[in-house]
Amino acid sequence: MDNNRKTAYLVLEDVENKKSYSNLALNNRIAMVRPSSPAFVRELVYGVLERKITLDYYIEQLVKNGIKSLKSRELTILRMGIYQLTYMNSVPEYAAVNESVNLAKKYCNGKDKLINGVLREYQHRKIMIKLPEEDVDEVQYLSVKYSYEPWIIELWLKYYDRAFVEKLLEAGNSKPPMTIRLNWLKVIKKDLVDALEKRGFEVEDGTLCQNALHVKGSGLLDSDLYGHGLFTPQDESSMLVAEKLNPKHGDLIMDVCAAPGGKTTAIAERMNNTGKIIASDIYRRKMENVAREAKRLGIENIEIRTWDATRVDSAYVAKADGVLVDAPCSGLGVVRRKPEIKYKEKPEKMNELPKKQLTILSSSSAYVKVGGTLVYSTCTINPEENEQVVDKFLRKNSSFKKIEQKLLLPTEDNTDGFFICVMKKDKAL
Repeated sequence: MDNNRKTAYLVLEDVENKKSYSNLALNNRIAMVRPSSPAFVRELVYGVLERKITLDYYIEQLVKNGIKSLKSRELTILRMGIYQLTYMNSVPEYAAVNESVNLAKKYCNGKDKLINGVLREYQHRKIMIKLPEEDVDEVQYLSVKYSYEPWIIELWLKYYDRAFVEKLLEAGNSKPPMTIRLNWLKVIKKDLVDALEKRGFEVEDGTLCQNALHVKGSGLLDSDLYGHGLFTPQDESSMLVAEKLNPKHGDLIMDVCAAPGGKTTAIAERMNNTGKIIASDIYRRKMENVAREAKRLGIENIEIRTWDATRVDSAYVAKADGVLVDAPCSGLGVVRRKPEIKYKEKPEKMNELPKKQLTILSSSSAYVKVGGTLVYSTCTINPEENEQVVDKFLRKNSSFKKIEQKLLLPTEDNTDGFFICVMKKDKAL
């Protein structure tokens, strides 16, 4: 059995049944199984996840009793096989079919003939299988074509025109660049670029942030440069949050929703290990990960704690030079990095999310001193979680003024979808 496809299968089962994040499941399974081509594994895993609804649409038309008659293991193998037959031109069709059958023999007792039959039928019929009629049901057509849950498409069509929505859907299925943030505490850009190029990586400057680099090549996070803390993987949209907060040496900064810590450490590097950052989140385990990352980077000015951001800590009222509210959100701006987000059912409390965001923003604003900066950010492009939250906050808090507001988009900026709003406190409450 091919170890690469075995690894991909195990990852997809982890995502499907254990609700694991794809990036974490990939790293874990690759470390355990040690496939010969991690790049192939990642391409297959992310490809299947990106096209799951489309693949299931095909399978539904090929399985006699429909997709609901299949167990998870059988469905995963069929998705993998049809993805290879449809989208991976480098894979010979016989290999896609034969290796899928081998997986079925190991993981789907007695179902290898079913897998073989469905895939061979797809080979014969794939040109004849058509998408749903666009004129009959626009949302279903877009859902199947781009593989998104219908509620997401309906949400975006509510705020954006059809042509732009289709661009967003297509961008969500694209491969994002590998972007890293150099660690100013340990290295200057020229030296890091030279070191990366000596190890065979292709390097280009970022487009939005001075400390961003786009890197091509495999094994980047296994390199000694990463181990020594010279850089951190981070999208430029996230880096820009720290830049817009603009912390100064010696400042007191509050990062109230800090986990997993990428923005926290970016702020610390800008402060050159001076001042203090109070980094908090509601989950202790997540904050332990932040502490480990800070240690790798050589950061010493972060104080880590667990705290519910909807509550005000009276000890810090009107004392912070800057406060970052990177609020919990729907995450619809990062589907190209976490394609499993596309398949979440619409949260029952979706309408409650903006209320929670506003509560966190309002509570955290209490920490900002006169002349201080308040930054609100999310990794979604949903106006209900972005502009509307900020507008409601400003209507109720006249001491704050909006300085800058920016929506970053994969279609325009080649970044994750990200919202950033910078506010200043210009008078006491």
